[in-house]
Amino acid sequence: MTETDERDAIREQKRKELQEQLADGGAVSESEAEQTRPDAPVHVEGPDHLAEVTDAHDVVLVDFYADWCGPCKMVEPVVEALHEDGTAVVAKVDIDEHQALAQRQNVRGVPTMLLYVDGTPVERVVGAKDKASLEALVAQHA
Repeated sequence: MTETDERDAIREQKRKELQEQLADGGAVSESEAEQTRPDAPVHVEGPDHLAEVTDAHDVVLVDFYADWCGPCKMVEPVVEALHEDGTAVVAKVDIDEHQALAQRQNVRGVPTMLLYVDGTPVERVVGAKDKASLEALVAQHA
């Protein structure tokens, strides 16, 4: 099964779950939807986990970082603030732990951030950016 097939299967499963909720009269309220949003940035455990996170949320900012990277440490509070503000769900990928995933995503330097909308990558940002720049980037696609 290819990565695209896996994503399609996950999306179809989520669609079925939502249809069942609606059919049972269990429409999801805004507060329930907010509860499904992670409280903190999600630390990605592998390619399948990344696909799950990007498919489960409308707008996801994926932060490829390394603990030894100075600019990554500078941008970390900015990225966390975006998550806390509800601007986007943030997923963090440690490139030292997940080298193959970083290579598959063509990450050549850190920090690199990929913005996913509805499970599809739409923007790539390389280097440390300020909060206003990242908010504007997310706002373009929200």
